[in-house]
Amino acid sequence: MEFDVYCDESRPDLLTSTHPGGQFVVIGSLWLASDRRLEYKQAIHALRDTHRVGGEFKWQKVSPSRIQFYEALMDWFADQGQDVRFRCICIPQNQLNWSLLGKDRELGFYKFYYQMLHHWILDFNRYAVFCDYKSNRVMSRLSTLKQCLSYANLTSEIAQVQAVRSEESVLIQLTDVLTGAVSAKFNQTATPGGAKSAIVKRLETRLGHPMQATSRGEQKFNIFAIHLGGGW
Repeated sequence: MEFDVYCDESRPDLLTSTHPGGQFVVIGSLWLASDRRLEYKQAIHALRDTHRVGGEFKWQKVSPSRIQFYEALMDWFADQGQDVRFRCICIPQNQLNWSLLGKDRELGFYKFYYQMLHHWILDFNRYAVFCDYKSNRVMSRLSTLKQCLSYANLTSEIAQVQAVRSEESVLIQLTDVLTGAVSAKFNQTATPGGAKSAIVKRLETRLGHPMQATSRGEQKFNIFAIHLGGGW
């Protein structure tokens, strides 16, 4: 089968900040069958039209005036069952050891990207990976990521790993919202009783469990809380 994977991240600044204002970097991904891409995009556009949401939507734009749209978006994601899946990696800033990871922190960031993607790539499939555009110091980061994924998954095809601007893709925007919700929960940044807390609660209710580290086999909403110090 052919799959699309849409990726975004929350709080990558924590990898470089000397005074971090949070605990976890989160890199998220949305996985779906390529032949249903247009159907899903049309469904999300229809939600935007229903709720009169113009322009780009994202976690940072969650507000009381738009809460019904974001709740409907969480409902739509949940209603797709395992046809639309989410996986993220949560990286604890206080466990980062750059003497082991290497001094190149941008490269270190993409090593975590690799870990997030690699373990959900299955044999005999074809994958197209779309990452939210970010300005990299080294221009070849995504081509190197594609090469590493290809070498590690010889029985699958990594057709492309390319950058897409989020304003051009509602599927990356949805990834941003889901990634932001996980980040808000793990970093405890959502104001109790506020709109973002309501969206976190709505998503947890629809998933049927709190947002927390999941087992490796969780298929719908997989949260890989990596332990950089080792252990189980």
